[in-house]
Amino acid sequence: MKRIILLLSLTIITGLCRADNPEYMKSKEYLDLRNAMNHAFNDGDSARFFPAIKALEDYLQSQNDVHGYYTQRCNEIVFQLNQQRIYEAYKLAQQLTKELRENKIDKEMFMGVNMMGHINRYCGNDKEAVRNWYEVIRLMKEEGYESSMPPIYLNIVGVVIDKDPQEADSLLTVAKEIAKKYSPERVFDIETRQTVSYYSRGDYDQFLKGYQAYKEGEKKGYTSVHGRSLEVRYLAYHGKTDEAVEMAKKELGDEGADEIPLIYEKAGRWKEAYYSLKEAEAKSDSIDNVVIANSMQGISEQIKLFETERAAYRERMYAVIAVFLLLLLLIVALVYIVHTRRRHLIEMQRAYRRAMESEKMKSAFIQNISHEIRTPLNIISGFAQVIANPELTETIEERQRIAEMMEKNAHHVTALIDEIIGLSLIESTEKMRRDDTMLINKAMREALKRYEKVVNPDIKLLFETTLPDEFTLKTNAGMLARIINSLLENAAKYTKEGHIALRSDRKGDMLTFTVEDTGSGIPAEEAEHIFERFVKLDSFKEGIGLGLPLSRKLAEQLDGTVVLDTSYTNGARFLVKIPIPS
Repeated sequence: MKRIILLLSLTIITGLCRADNPEYMKSKEYLDLRNAMNHAFNDGDSARFFPAIKALEDYLQSQNDVHGYYTQRCNEIVFQLNQQRIYEAYKLAQQLTKELRENKIDKEMFMGVNMMGHINRYCGNDKEAVRNWYEVIRLMKEEGYESSMPPIYLNIVGVVIDKDPQEADSLLTVAKEIAKKYSPERVFDIETRQTVSYYSRGDYDQFLKGYQAYKEGEKKGYTSVHGRSLEVRYLAYHGKTDEAVEMAKKELGDEGADEIPLIYEKAGRWKEAYYSLKEAEAKSDSIDNVVIANSMQGISEQIKLFETERAAYRERMYAVIAVFLLLLLLIVALVYIVHTRRRHLIEMQRAYRRAMESEKMKSAFIQNISHEIRTPLNIISGFAQVIANPELTETIEERQRIAEMMEKNAHHVTALIDEIIGLSLIESTEKMRRDDTMLINKAMREALKRYEKVVNPDIKLLFETTLPDEFTLKTNAGMLARIINSLLENAAKYTKEGHIALRSDRKGDMLTFTVEDTGSGIPAEEAEHIFERFVKLDSFKEGIGLGLPLSRKLAEQLDGTVVLDTSYTNGARFLVKIPIPS
Protein backbone atom coordinates (compact mmCIF):
# COMPACT_ATOMS: atom_id res chain seq x y z
CA MET A 1 0.00 0.00 0.00
CA LYS A 2 2.68 2.47 1.11
CA ARG A 3 4.45 2.20 -2.24
CA ILE A 4 1.47 3.32 -4.32
CA ILE A 5 0.76 6.23 -1.98
CA LEU A 6 4.33 7.46 -2.40
CA LEU A 7 3.99 7.44 -6.17
CA LEU A 8 0.97 9.72 -6.13
CA SER A 9 3.19 12.56 -4.94
CA LEU A 10 6.16 11.97 -7.23
CA THR A 11 5.06 14.30 -10.00
CA ILE A 12 4.87 17.08 -7.45
CA ILE A 13 8.27 16.27 -5.94
CA THR A 14 10.11 16.19 -9.25
CA GLY A 15 9.03 19.71 -10.04
CA LEU A 16 9.76 21.26 -6.67
CA CYS A 17 13.34 22.21 -7.36
CA ARG A 18 12.33 25.21 -9.49
CA ALA A 19 13.60 28.45 -8.09
CA ASP A 20 12.73 30.50 -11.19
CA ASN A 21 9.69 30.73 -13.43
CA PRO A 22 10.81 31.22 -17.04
CA GLU A 23 8.73 33.60 -19.12
CA TYR A 24 7.70 30.88 -21.58
CA MET A 25 5.71 29.15 -18.81
CA LYS A 26 3.04 31.84 -19.21
CA SER A 27 2.60 31.11 -22.92
CA LYS A 28 -0.52 29.39 -24.25
CA GLU A 29 1.57 26.84 -26.15
CA TYR A 30 3.35 25.66 -23.00
CA LEU A 31 0.16 25.59 -20.89
CA ASP A 32 -1.69 23.56 -23.53
CA LEU A 33 1.14 21.02 -23.76
CA ARG A 34 1.47 20.75 -19.98
CA ASN A 35 -2.29 20.36 -19.43
CA ALA A 36 -2.55 17.68 -22.13
CA MET A 37 0.21 15.73 -20.43
CA ASN A 38 -1.30 16.17 -16.95
CA HIS A 39 -4.75 14.99 -18.04
CA ALA A 40 -3.35 11.88 -19.75
CA PHE A 41 -1.14 11.18 -16.71
CA ASN A 42 -4.04 11.42 -14.26
CA ASP A 43 -6.24 9.26 -16.50
CA GLY A 44 -3.51 6.62 -16.83
CA ASP A 45 -4.00 6.68 -20.63
CA SER A 46 -0.80 5.39 -22.26
CA ALA A 47 -2.03 6.13 -25.79
CA ARG A 48 -2.38 9.83 -24.94
CA PHE A 49 0.35 10.19 -22.35
CA PHE A 50 3.47 9.24 -24.30
CA PRO A 51 2.78 11.46 -27.37
CA ALA A 52 1.81 14.32 -25.02
CA ILE A 53 4.92 14.14 -22.87
CA LYS A 54 7.16 13.73 -25.94
CA ALA A 55 5.69 16.94 -27.37
CA LEU A 56 6.23 18.72 -24.04
CA GLU A 57 9.82 17.47 -23.81
CA ASP A 58 10.57 18.67 -27.36
CA TYR A 59 9.17 22.08 -26.48
CA LEU A 60 11.26 22.32 -23.30
CA GLN A 61 14.40 21.40 -25.25
CA SER A 62 13.62 24.13 -27.79
CA GLN A 63 13.50 26.55 -24.84
CA ASN A 64 16.87 25.24 -23.55
CA ASP A 65 15.20 24.36 -20.24
CA VAL A 66 17.36 21.45 -19.09
CA HIS A 67 15.75 21.20 -15.65
CA GLY A 68 12.22 21.20 -17.07
CA TYR A 69 13.13 18.60 -19.69
CA TYR A 70 14.57 16.12 -17.20
CA THR A 71 11.64 16.71 -14.84
CA GLN A 72 9.36 15.37 -17.58
CA ARG A 73 11.71 12.42 -18.09
CA CYS A 74 11.11 11.63 -14.42
CA ASN A 75 7.36 11.85 -15.02
CA GLU A 76 7.71 9.11 -17.65
CA ILE A 77 9.22 6.87 -14.97
CA VAL A 78 6.46 7.77 -12.51
CA PHE A 79 3.80 6.95 -15.10
CA GLN A 80 5.33 3.50 -15.72
CA LEU A 81 5.39 2.84 -11.96
CA ASN A 82 1.76 3.90 -11.61
CA GLN A 83 0.96 1.38 -14.36
CA GLN A 84 2.97 -1.24 -12.38
CA ARG A 85 5.47 -1.63 -15.24
CA ILE A 86 8.38 -1.95 -12.89
CA TYR A 87 10.99 -3.24 -15.30
CA GLU A 88 10.22 -0.49 -17.84
CA ALA A 89 10.51 2.13 -15.09
CA TYR A 90 13.83 0.64 -13.98
CA LYS A 91 15.24 0.76 -17.52
CA LEU A 92 14.12 4.38 -17.97
CA ALA A 93 15.72 5.35 -14.65
CA GLN A 94 18.99 3.64 -15.59
CA GLN A 95 18.92 5.35 -18.99
CA LEU A 96 18.23 8.74 -17.36
CA THR A 97 21.12 8.34 -14.89
CA LYS A 98 23.49 7.22 -17.65
CA GLU A 99 22.53 10.17 -19.87
CA LEU A 100 23.02 12.70 -17.05
CA ARG A 101 26.41 11.20 -16.20
CA GLU A 102 27.68 10.97 -19.79
CA ASN A 103 26.55 14.53 -20.58
CA LYS A 104 28.06 15.73 -17.28
CA ILE A 105 24.80 17.36 -16.20
CA ASP A 106 25.78 17.23 -12.54
CA LYS A 107 23.19 19.79 -11.44
CA GLU A 108 20.30 17.44 -12.32
CA MET A 109 22.01 14.15 -11.34
CA PHE A 110 19.86 13.91 -8.20
CA MET A 111 16.78 13.25 -10.39
CA GLY A 112 17.99 9.84 -11.57
CA VAL A 113 19.05 8.83 -8.06
CA ASN A 114 15.68 9.99 -6.68
CA MET A 115 13.82 7.86 -9.21
CA MET A 116 15.91 4.80 -8.28
CA GLY A 117 15.01 5.46 -4.64
CA HIS A 118 11.30 5.34 -5.43
CA ILE A 119 11.70 2.22 -7.59
CA ASN A 120 13.59 0.44 -4.79
CA ARG A 121 10.95 1.54 -2.27
CA TYR A 122 8.19 0.29 -4.59
CA CYS A 123 9.91 -3.08 -4.85
CA GLY A 124 10.34 -3.36 -1.07
CA ASN A 125 14.13 -2.81 -1.08
CA ASP A 126 13.95 -0.22 1.73
CA LYS A 127 17.65 -0.30 2.60
CA GLU A 128 18.70 0.61 -0.94
CA ALA A 129 15.93 3.24 -1.20
CA VAL A 130 17.21 5.02 1.93
CA ARG A 131 20.76 4.92 0.54
CA ASN A 132 19.50 6.49 -2.71
CA TRP A 133 17.69 9.30 -0.90
CA TYR A 134 20.65 10.18 1.29
CA GLU A 135 22.64 10.46 -1.94
CA VAL A 136 19.89 12.74 -3.35
CA ILE A 137 20.22 14.99 -0.28
CA ARG A 138 23.98 15.19 -0.77
CA LEU A 139 23.64 16.09 -4.45
CA MET A 140 20.89 18.67 -3.76
CA LYS A 141 23.05 20.34 -1.13
CA GLU A 142 26.01 20.51 -3.52
CA GLU A 143 23.91 22.05 -6.29
CA GLY A 144 21.97 24.54 -4.13
CA TYR A 145 18.58 22.78 -4.06
CA GLU A 146 18.18 23.11 -0.27
CA SER A 147 14.57 24.29 -0.57
CA SER A 148 13.57 20.90 -1.98
CA MET A 149 15.42 18.72 0.52
CA PRO A 150 12.61 18.43 3.15
CA PRO A 151 10.39 16.13 0.99
CA ILE A 152 13.35 13.78 0.53
CA TYR A 153 13.81 13.64 4.30
CA LEU A 154 10.09 12.79 4.59
CA ASN A 155 10.62 9.91 2.13
CA ILE A 156 13.29 8.49 4.45
CA VAL A 157 11.05 9.04 7.49
CA GLY A 158 8.35 6.94 5.82
CA VAL A 159 10.80 4.02 5.65
CA VAL A 160 12.46 4.19 9.08
CA ILE A 161 9.63 5.40 11.34
CA ASP A 162 8.36 1.92 12.25
CA LYS A 163 11.83 0.51 12.89
CA ASP A 164 13.50 3.48 14.58
CA PRO A 165 11.13 6.26 15.80
CA GLN A 166 14.03 8.21 17.32
CA GLU A 167 15.84 8.38 13.98
CA ALA A 168 12.58 9.46 12.34
CA ASP A 169 12.20 12.27 14.91
CA SER A 170 15.76 13.38 14.24
CA LEU A 171 15.14 13.44 10.47
CA LEU A 172 11.91 15.40 10.90
CA THR A 173 13.76 17.94 13.07
CA VAL A 174 16.45 18.37 10.39
CA ALA A 175 13.79 18.71 7.67
CA LYS A 176 11.95 21.35 9.73
CA GLU A 177 15.11 23.41 10.28
CA ILE A 178 15.92 23.33 6.56
CA ALA A 179 12.34 24.28 5.69
CA LYS A 180 12.35 27.22 8.13
CA LYS A 181 15.43 28.59 6.40
CA TYR A 182 14.73 27.84 2.73
CA SER A 183 11.04 26.94 2.27
CA PRO A 184 8.86 28.08 5.23
CA GLU A 185 5.70 26.90 3.45
CA ARG A 186 6.75 23.29 4.15
CA VAL A 187 7.07 23.65 7.93
CA PHE A 188 3.36 23.14 8.60
CA ASP A 189 3.30 19.87 6.60
CA ILE A 190 6.39 18.54 8.42
CA GLU A 191 4.91 19.36 11.82
CA THR A 192 1.68 17.62 10.85
CA ARG A 193 3.61 14.52 9.80
CA GLN A 194 5.38 14.50 13.17
CA THR A 195 2.04 14.78 15.00
CA VAL A 196 0.70 11.74 13.09
CA SER A 197 3.69 9.70 14.30
CA TYR A 198 3.04 10.58 17.97
CA TYR A 199 -0.21 8.59 17.86
CA SER A 200 1.51 5.45 16.53
CA ARG A 201 4.01 5.55 19.38
CA GLY A 202 1.37 6.21 22.07
CA ASP A 203 2.65 9.71 22.94
CA TYR A 204 -0.86 11.12 23.25
CA ASP A 205 0.10 14.37 25.05
CA GLN A 206 2.30 15.40 22.12
CA PHE A 207 -0.36 14.13 19.72
CA LEU A 208 -3.06 16.37 21.22
CA LYS A 209 -0.75 19.40 21.30
CA GLY A 210 0.16 18.81 17.69
CA TYR A 211 -3.49 18.40 16.71
CA GLN A 212 -4.41 21.73 18.30
CA ALA A 213 -1.53 23.37 16.43
CA TYR A 214 -2.79 21.77 13.22
CA LYS A 215 -6.33 23.15 13.71
CA GLU A 216 -4.95 26.62 14.42
CA GLY A 217 -2.88 26.41 11.25
CA GLU A 218 -5.97 25.38 9.28
CA LYS A 219 -7.73 28.53 10.43
CA LYS A 220 -4.82 30.52 9.00
CA GLY A 221 -5.23 28.79 5.64
CA TYR A 222 -2.41 26.25 5.94
CA THR A 223 -2.85 22.76 4.45
CA SER A 224 -1.03 19.43 4.78
CA VAL A 225 -1.16 16.19 2.82
CA HIS A 226 -1.10 14.42 6.19
CA GLY A 227 -4.16 16.25 7.52
CA ARG A 228 -6.64 13.48 6.71
CA SER A 229 -4.52 10.87 8.52
CA LEU A 230 -4.34 13.19 11.52
CA GLU A 231 -8.15 13.58 11.60
CA VAL A 232 -8.61 9.80 11.41
CA ARG A 233 -6.29 9.24 14.35
CA TYR A 234 -7.93 12.03 16.34
CA LEU A 235 -11.28 10.25 16.02
CA ALA A 236 -9.66 6.97 17.07
CA TYR A 237 -8.04 8.62 20.11
CA HIS A 238 -11.46 9.76 21.33
CA GLY A 239 -12.83 6.21 21.09
CA LYS A 240 -14.76 6.75 17.86
CA THR A 241 -13.21 3.65 16.35
CA ASP A 242 -15.88 2.81 13.77
CA GLU A 243 -16.06 6.43 12.59
CA ALA A 244 -12.27 6.51 12.28
CA VAL A 245 -12.28 3.31 10.24
CA GLU A 246 -14.98 4.60 7.90
CA MET A 247 -13.12 7.88 7.42
CA ALA A 248 -9.88 5.99 6.70
CA LYS A 249 -11.63 3.90 4.04
CA LYS A 250 -13.31 6.92 2.48
CA GLU A 251 -10.59 9.58 2.72
CA LEU A 252 -7.27 7.71 2.71
CA GLY A 253 -7.86 5.19 -0.10
CA ASP A 254 -5.18 2.48 -0.23
CA GLU A 255 -3.27 4.17 2.59
CA GLY A 256 -6.25 3.49 4.85
CA ALA A 257 -5.55 -0.24 4.68
CA ASP A 258 -2.38 0.40 6.70
CA GLU A 259 -4.17 2.69 9.16
CA ILE A 260 -7.11 0.42 10.02
CA PRO A 261 -5.19 -2.38 11.84
CA LEU A 262 -3.49 0.26 13.99
CA ILE A 263 -6.85 1.87 14.86
CA TYR A 264 -8.34 -1.46 15.92
CA GLU A 265 -5.17 -2.40 17.81
CA LYS A 266 -5.24 0.84 19.87
CA ALA A 267 -8.91 0.18 20.64
CA GLY A 268 -8.13 -3.35 21.86
CA ARG A 269 -10.38 -4.89 19.21
CA TRP A 270 -7.96 -7.66 18.32
CA LYS A 271 -10.28 -9.67 16.12
CA GLU A 272 -10.92 -6.73 13.75
CA ALA A 273 -7.22 -5.82 13.92
CA TYR A 274 -6.24 -9.33 12.89
CA TYR A 275 -8.62 -9.59 9.94
CA SER A 276 -7.93 -6.05 8.68
CA LEU A 277 -4.19 -6.83 8.82
CA LYS A 278 -4.72 -10.00 6.79
CA GLU A 279 -6.76 -8.03 4.24
CA ALA A 280 -3.96 -5.45 3.97
CA GLU A 281 -1.40 -8.26 3.57
CA ALA A 282 -3.43 -9.81 0.75
CA LYS A 283 -3.46 -6.51 -1.14
CA SER A 284 0.24 -6.00 -0.48
CA ASP A 285 1.00 -9.53 -1.71
CA SER A 286 -0.93 -8.85 -4.92
CA ILE A 287 1.31 -5.83 -5.50
CA ASP A 288 4.42 -7.94 -4.77
CA ASN A 289 3.21 -10.51 -7.32
CA VAL A 290 2.83 -7.78 -9.96
CA VAL A 291 6.32 -6.47 -9.16
CA ILE A 292 7.87 -9.91 -9.52
CA ALA A 293 5.85 -10.78 -12.64
CA ASN A 294 6.74 -7.53 -14.42
CA SER A 295 10.40 -7.81 -13.45
CA MET A 296 10.59 -11.39 -14.66
CA GLN A 297 8.81 -10.50 -17.89
CA GLY A 298 11.36 -7.78 -18.60
CA ILE A 299 14.25 -10.07 -17.79
CA SER A 300 12.72 -12.81 -19.95
CA GLU A 301 12.50 -10.41 -22.90
CA GLN A 302 16.19 -9.54 -22.52
CA ILE A 303 17.18 -13.20 -22.44
CA LYS A 304 15.03 -13.95 -25.51
CA LEU A 305 16.70 -11.08 -27.36
CA PHE A 306 20.11 -12.50 -26.51
CA GLU A 307 19.07 -16.01 -27.65
CA THR A 308 17.82 -14.63 -31.00
CA GLU A 309 20.96 -12.65 -31.76
CA ARG A 310 23.49 -15.13 -30.41
CA ALA A 311 23.46 -17.50 -33.41
CA ALA A 312 24.36 -14.68 -35.80
CA TYR A 313 27.09 -13.02 -33.74
CA ARG A 314 28.58 -15.71 -31.47
CA GLU A 315 28.64 -19.24 -32.87
CA ARG A 316 30.96 -20.55 -30.17
CA MET A 317 29.42 -18.70 -27.21
CA TYR A 318 28.71 -20.77 -24.12
CA ALA A 319 25.06 -21.71 -23.82
CA VAL A 320 23.23 -19.50 -21.39
CA ILE A 321 21.75 -21.47 -18.54
CA ALA A 322 18.03 -20.97 -18.42
CA VAL A 323 17.01 -19.32 -15.20
CA PHE A 324 14.06 -20.72 -13.34
CA LEU A 325 12.93 -18.76 -10.38
CA LEU A 326 10.94 -20.27 -7.59
CA LEU A 327 9.90 -18.26 -4.60
CA LEU A 328 8.30 -20.16 -1.76
CA LEU A 329 6.28 -17.91 0.47
CA LEU A 330 5.25 -19.77 3.59
CA ILE A 331 2.71 -18.02 5.77
CA VAL A 332 0.99 -20.12 8.34
CA ALA A 333 -1.67 -18.59 10.52
CA LEU A 334 -2.61 -20.72 13.51
CA VAL A 335 -5.82 -19.71 15.22
CA TYR A 336 -7.23 -21.82 18.02
CA ILE A 337 -10.90 -21.15 18.72
CA VAL A 338 -12.08 -22.04 22.21
CA HIS A 339 -15.51 -21.84 23.83
CA THR A 340 -15.07 -18.86 26.21
CA ARG A 341 -14.89 -15.26 25.07
CA ARG A 342 -11.84 -14.56 27.20
CA ARG A 343 -9.91 -17.49 25.74
CA HIS A 344 -10.94 -16.48 22.24
CA LEU A 345 -9.71 -12.89 22.81
CA ILE A 346 -6.33 -14.11 24.06
CA GLU A 347 -5.90 -16.39 21.04
CA MET A 348 -6.82 -13.58 18.63
CA GLN A 349 -4.20 -11.34 20.27
CA ARG A 350 -1.60 -14.07 19.85
CA ALA A 351 -2.60 -14.67 16.23
CA TYR A 352 -2.35 -10.95 15.53
CA ARG A 353 1.16 -10.74 16.95
CA ARG A 354 2.22 -13.87 15.02
CA ALA A 355 0.87 -12.35 11.81
CA MET A 356 2.88 -9.18 12.37
CA GLU A 357 6.07 -11.18 12.95
CA SER A 358 5.34 -13.39 9.94
CA GLU A 359 4.87 -10.32 7.74
CA LYS A 360 8.22 -8.86 8.86
CA MET A 361 10.01 -12.17 8.25
CA LYS A 362 8.36 -12.56 4.86
CA SER A 363 9.25 -8.99 3.84
CA ALA A 364 12.87 -9.51 4.90
CA PHE A 365 12.98 -12.85 3.01
CA ILE A 366 11.54 -11.29 -0.19
CA GLN A 367 13.91 -8.31 0.00
CA ASN A 368 16.88 -10.61 0.52
CA ILE A 369 15.90 -12.96 -2.34
CA SER A 370 15.08 -10.01 -4.63
CA HIS A 371 18.46 -8.38 -3.98
CA GLU A 372 20.47 -11.61 -4.28
CA ILE A 373 18.84 -12.61 -7.60
CA ARG A 374 18.69 -9.13 -9.14
CA THR A 375 22.45 -8.54 -9.06
CA PRO A 376 23.62 -11.55 -11.16
CA LEU A 377 20.58 -11.28 -13.45
CA ASN A 378 21.34 -7.61 -14.15
CA ILE A 379 24.91 -8.59 -15.05
CA ILE A 380 23.68 -11.37 -17.37
CA SER A 381 21.11 -9.01 -18.92
CA GLY A 382 23.72 -6.29 -19.44
CA PHE A 383 26.18 -8.60 -21.17
CA ALA A 384 23.32 -10.04 -23.22
CA GLN A 385 22.61 -6.55 -24.58
CA VAL A 386 26.30 -6.10 -25.41
CA ILE A 387 26.36 -9.39 -27.32
CA ALA A 388 23.10 -8.56 -29.10
CA ASN A 389 24.53 -5.31 -30.44
CA PRO A 390 24.89 -5.72 -34.23
CA GLU A 391 27.88 -3.33 -34.12
CA LEU A 392 29.76 -5.55 -31.67
CA THR A 393 33.53 -4.99 -32.01
CA GLU A 394 34.91 -6.90 -29.04
CA THR A 395 37.84 -9.24 -29.58
CA ILE A 396 37.71 -13.00 -29.09
CA GLU A 397 39.44 -12.56 -25.70
CA GLU A 398 36.91 -9.96 -24.60
CA ARG A 399 34.05 -12.17 -25.74
CA GLN A 400 35.55 -15.06 -23.83
CA ARG A 401 35.74 -12.88 -20.70
CA ILE A 402 32.09 -11.88 -21.13
CA ALA A 403 31.11 -15.54 -21.49
CA GLU A 404 33.01 -16.43 -18.32
CA MET A 405 31.32 -13.61 -16.39
CA MET A 406 27.88 -14.73 -17.61
CA GLU A 407 28.64 -18.33 -16.72
CA LYS A 408 29.87 -17.34 -13.24
CA ASN A 409 26.74 -15.26 -12.50
CA ALA A 410 24.51 -17.99 -13.89
CA HIS A 411 26.24 -20.31 -11.41
CA HIS A 412 25.42 -17.84 -8.61
CA VAL A 413 21.72 -17.84 -9.58
CA THR A 414 21.67 -21.64 -9.81
CA ALA A 415 23.30 -21.95 -6.39
CA LEU A 416 20.79 -19.52 -4.89
CA ILE A 417 17.81 -21.37 -6.35
CA ASP A 418 19.34 -24.62 -5.09
CA GLU A 419 19.39 -23.11 -1.59
CA ILE A 420 15.73 -22.08 -1.88
CA ILE A 421 14.71 -25.56 -3.03
CA GLY A 422 16.78 -26.96 -0.18
CA LEU A 423 14.50 -25.15 2.28
CA SER A 424 11.88 -27.86 1.76
CA LEU A 425 14.52 -30.50 2.54
CA ILE A 426 15.38 -28.77 5.80
CA GLU A 427 11.74 -29.00 6.85
CA SER A 428 11.34 -32.60 5.70
CA THR A 429 11.10 -35.37 8.31
CA GLU A 430 11.10 -38.23 5.79
CA LYS A 431 13.86 -40.81 5.83
CA MET A 432 15.91 -40.80 2.64
CA ARG A 433 16.36 -43.87 0.50
CA ARG A 434 19.94 -45.16 0.42
CA ASP A 435 20.06 -47.58 -2.47
CA ASP A 436 22.63 -45.81 -4.71
CA THR A 437 26.10 -47.32 -5.19
CA MET A 438 28.46 -44.36 -5.27
CA LEU A 439 32.12 -44.34 -6.37
CA ILE A 440 33.39 -41.89 -3.77
CA ASN A 441 36.65 -40.67 -5.34
CA LYS A 442 35.06 -40.21 -8.75
CA ALA A 443 32.13 -38.25 -7.29
CA MET A 444 34.43 -36.01 -5.22
CA ARG A 445 36.65 -35.20 -8.22
CA GLU A 446 33.58 -34.30 -10.30
CA ALA A 447 32.23 -32.08 -7.51
CA LEU A 448 35.56 -30.20 -7.23
CA LYS A 449 35.91 -29.84 -11.02
CA ARG A 450 32.64 -27.90 -11.24
CA TYR A 451 34.27 -25.05 -9.33
CA GLU A 452 37.29 -24.58 -11.63
CA LYS A 453 35.61 -21.70 -13.49
CA VAL A 454 33.86 -20.27 -10.43
CA VAL A 455 36.78 -19.55 -8.09
CA ASN A 456 39.54 -16.99 -8.65
CA PRO A 457 42.38 -18.22 -10.89
CA ASP A 458 44.85 -17.83 -8.00
CA ILE A 459 43.05 -20.45 -5.91
CA LYS A 460 44.31 -24.04 -6.08
CA LEU A 461 41.68 -26.80 -6.01
CA LEU A 462 43.10 -29.87 -4.26
CA PHE A 463 41.71 -33.37 -3.87
CA GLU A 464 43.31 -35.81 -1.43
CA THR A 465 42.09 -39.28 -0.54
CA THR A 466 43.19 -42.39 1.33
CA LEU A 467 40.47 -44.42 -0.36
CA PRO A 468 41.09 -46.67 -3.39
CA ASP A 469 39.35 -45.45 -6.54
CA GLU A 470 37.13 -48.56 -6.58
CA PHE A 471 35.80 -47.83 -3.09
CA THR A 472 31.97 -47.56 -3.14
CA LEU A 473 29.35 -46.47 -0.62
CA LYS A 474 25.72 -47.52 -0.42
CA THR A 475 23.94 -44.23 0.17
CA ASN A 476 21.73 -41.53 -1.37
CA ALA A 477 24.12 -40.20 -4.00
CA GLY A 478 22.15 -37.04 -4.77
CA MET A 479 21.95 -35.96 -1.15
CA LEU A 480 25.62 -36.67 -0.40
CA ALA A 481 26.61 -34.69 -3.50
CA ARG A 482 24.38 -31.82 -2.35
CA ILE A 483 26.15 -31.78 1.06
CA ILE A 484 29.59 -31.54 -0.56
CA ASN A 485 28.43 -28.93 -3.12
CA SER A 486 26.99 -26.73 -0.33
CA LEU A 487 30.31 -26.78 1.54
CA LEU A 488 32.35 -26.14 -1.64
CA GLU A 489 30.01 -23.28 -2.56
CA ASN A 490 30.57 -21.78 0.89
CA ALA A 491 34.36 -22.11 0.51
CA ALA A 492 34.29 -20.50 -2.95
CA LYS A 493 32.41 -17.46 -1.60
CA TYR A 494 34.84 -16.67 1.18
CA THR A 495 38.21 -17.61 -0.38
CA LYS A 496 40.14 -15.05 -2.43
CA GLU A 497 43.53 -16.77 -2.61
CA GLY A 498 45.33 -19.86 -1.42
CA HIS A 499 43.55 -23.19 -1.81
CA ILE A 500 40.32 -25.11 -1.42
CA ALA A 501 40.92 -28.73 -0.50
CA LEU A 502 38.52 -31.69 -0.55
CA ARG A 503 39.63 -34.83 1.28
CA SER A 504 38.08 -38.26 1.84
CA ASP A 505 39.20 -40.72 4.48
CA ARG A 506 37.96 -43.82 6.27
CA LYS A 507 38.35 -44.56 9.95
CA GLY A 508 36.74 -47.84 10.96
CA ASP A 509 33.07 -47.81 10.00
CA MET A 510 32.99 -44.04 9.50
CA LEU A 511 33.67 -42.14 6.25
CA THR A 512 35.00 -38.60 6.70
CA PHE A 513 34.96 -35.82 4.09
CA THR A 514 36.92 -32.62 4.75
CA VAL A 515 36.33 -29.31 2.96
CA GLU A 516 39.11 -26.87 3.83
CA ASP A 517 39.83 -23.34 2.57
CA THR A 518 42.17 -20.43 3.22
CA GLY A 519 39.41 -17.85 3.24
CA SER A 520 38.20 -15.34 5.84
CA GLY A 521 37.53 -18.02 8.45
CA ILE A 522 34.80 -18.39 11.08
CA PRO A 523 35.16 -17.41 14.76
CA ALA A 524 34.97 -20.38 17.13
CA GLU A 525 32.04 -18.83 19.00
CA GLU A 526 30.01 -18.88 15.75
CA ALA A 527 30.59 -22.62 15.18
CA GLU A 528 26.94 -23.53 15.85
CA HIS A 529 25.31 -20.24 14.93
CA ILE A 530 26.32 -20.62 11.27
CA PHE A 531 24.18 -23.77 10.99
CA GLU A 532 21.02 -21.81 11.75
CA ARG A 533 18.78 -20.85 8.83
CA PHE A 534 19.33 -17.47 7.11
CA VAL A 535 22.51 -16.75 9.10
CA LYS A 536 25.23 -14.95 7.10
CA LEU A 537 28.31 -13.66 8.92
CA ASP A 538 29.06 -11.41 5.94
CA SER A 539 25.83 -9.84 4.62
CA PHE A 540 27.60 -8.68 1.43
CA LYS A 541 28.28 -12.23 0.18
CA GLU A 542 25.95 -14.05 -2.21
CA GLY A 543 23.37 -16.49 -0.89
CA ILE A 544 20.62 -16.41 1.71
CA GLY A 545 22.15 -18.45 4.52
CA LEU A 546 20.65 -21.88 3.79
CA GLY A 547 23.69 -23.83 2.48
CA LEU A 548 25.24 -24.84 5.81
CA PRO A 549 21.92 -25.65 7.57
CA LEU A 550 20.93 -27.76 4.55
CA SER A 551 24.23 -29.69 4.57
CA ARG A 552 23.87 -30.54 8.27
CA LYS A 553 20.20 -31.55 7.93
CA LEU A 554 20.95 -33.85 4.98
CA ALA A 555 23.91 -35.38 6.80
CA GLU A 556 21.70 -36.11 9.81
CA GLN A 557 19.19 -37.84 7.55
CA LEU A 558 22.06 -40.05 6.41
CA ASP A 559 22.80 -40.74 10.13
CA GLY A 560 25.85 -38.50 9.91
CA THR A 561 26.79 -34.96 10.84
CA VAL A 562 28.55 -31.79 9.65
CA VAL A 563 30.71 -29.75 12.05
CA LEU A 564 33.17 -26.86 11.93
CA ASP A 565 36.72 -27.77 12.94
CA THR A 566 37.49 -24.89 15.33
CA SER A 567 41.13 -25.98 15.72
CA TYR A 568 41.86 -24.86 12.15
CA THR A 569 42.68 -21.12 12.03
CA ASN A 570 43.97 -20.54 8.48
CA GLY A 571 40.46 -20.25 7.05
CA ALA A 572 37.55 -22.65 7.57
CA ARG A 573 37.48 -26.43 7.71
CA PHE A 574 34.25 -28.46 7.72
CA LEU A 575 34.08 -32.17 8.54
CA VAL A 576 31.34 -34.43 7.14
CA LYS A 577 31.02 -37.79 8.87
CA ILE A 578 28.86 -40.51 7.29
CA PRO A 579 28.59 -44.08 8.68
CA ILE A 580 29.48 -46.93 6.33
CA PRO A 581 26.67 -49.51 6.20
CA SER A 582 27.69 -52.93 7.41
